[in-house]
Amino acid sequence: MIYRRADNRGVAALGAALGVATSCIIWAASRPGDAARGRGETVKIENKTLNERAYDAIRSGLITSQFQPGQILVIRTLAESYGISATPVREALHRLVAERLLTMLPNRSVAVPELTRDAFVELTEIRAALEGLCAELATPRIGAAPIKRLHGLFEDLQKAIDAQDIGRYVALNQQLHFTIYEHAGAPRLLSMIQDLWGQVGPFLINLFDRSDYVAQANDQHRRVIAALEAGDAAAARLAVTADIRSAARSLNASRGAAVTGEAALAFR
Repeated sequence: MIYRRADNRGVAALGAALGVATSCIIWAASRPGDAARGRGETVKIENKTLNERAYDAIRSGLITSQFQPGQILVIRTLAESYGISATPVREALHRLVAERLLTMLPNRSVAVPELTRDAFVELTEIRAALEGLCAELATPRIGAAPIKRLHGLFEDLQKAIDAQDIGRYVALNQQLHFTIYEHAGAPRLLSMIQDLWGQVGPFLINLFDRSDYVAQANDQHRRVIAALEAGDAAAARLAVTADIRSAARSLNASRGAAVTGEAALAFR
């Protein structure tokens, strides 16, 4: 079973992303490859800034379902939508290919990877383990201000659900999860979770395909916020894990894939 969506929605939605990428990705973590400026190398400030902003915008697009599985990312199209030259976009795409968030096709085109059912199940298991741990670690560290923000995001998510606005739901869902995770005090763990979201994000646009999921899409968010307020780290971990697995079950069902045998472990 290949997880794929045929339409190419999303490139137009990124037209203004380059100008806001830095503020949108509030959880962005530094990576080893970003250390060149500290090694005495000559760096062109303007180009470096454009490269980073192009990278952030494309990566954010992957996480928030603005690009779809199997979609070919055309350098010229992206550059025109961002209002920049092709070079920063090309370098950003090559970096994302090296990080395995994008794939290089035999004809040298760059595309959003597709996932088999087994790969999707594996990612779900890893996400449940790492994101559950991150929520557990965040519980004793998170304060009143971020919890207030979580309540606001919860209300906005419910409005998106009521309006059947899947694009807004996916963006707000990402904000809610990472508002929690960035308080875990675990930057390496956070970086791993970011990479996982870059892989599964393109599939989240299908979450509203099933009405039974839509009806309870915000339930685990309510539970995790309540657990954080109560200082119950174990309950926070369970709620985040349940949220991930509930979404995964819906995505599997919407693609017509029965999950049986060992694969079912991810959806208990």
